Amino acid sequence: MAEQMDTGSAGYEPRLKRLYRDVVRPNMREKFKYTNDMQIPALDKVVINMGVGEAVADSKKLQAAIRDLTAIAGQKPVATIARTSIAGFKIRENMAIGCKVTLRRAHMYEFIDRLVTIALPRVKDFRGLNGKSFDGKGNFAMGLKEHIVFPEINYDQIDQVWGMDIIVCTTAQTDAEARNLLQEFSFPFRN
Repeated sequence: MAEQMDTGSAGYEPRLKRLYRDVVRPNMREKFKYTNDMQIPALDKVVINMGVGEAVADSKKLQAAIRDLTAIAGQKPVATIARTSIAGFKIRENMAIGCKVTLRRAHMYEFIDRLVTIALPRVKDFRGLNGKSFDGKGNFAMGLKEHIVFPEINYDQIDQVWGMDIIVCTTAQTDAEARNLLQEFSFPFRN
């Protein structure tokens, strides 16, 4: 596994956090005419979810997904469990069927940096992110069909390719503010 970043050391600050402080905040203040610094939207957290339906038949698939998501996120995910039984899918209540991880602070900024600069350009036939994927409260959701676009995943060592959902939560009150915030962080939205 790749060497993990040291986010606990004194003086360490992710590149995107500096960008937010030095460039994004002044731009947002000027564009939306905020009167108070606390009104300026910021990134709150990033939630990454990986559904592993094959875990019903083989629990080793879930362990492989957890290993891959740990490499991508830089912290250990938790297994998600089924709330109810679904006979058609052979799922029983409390069965592990996926994994998720919530990133905050330095891990969040590092993940977004790798997502925007490395992973999204590696997606096949990528034409930009859908600008309508906001929830009305300033949160943005997107999906990736292949987790192998991240550089932490060694293509030769994986047994299966999984998709993942990525939700970027912000403190913005409206979708327009959130979209502008994410554009400042170089999120490639379609026009």
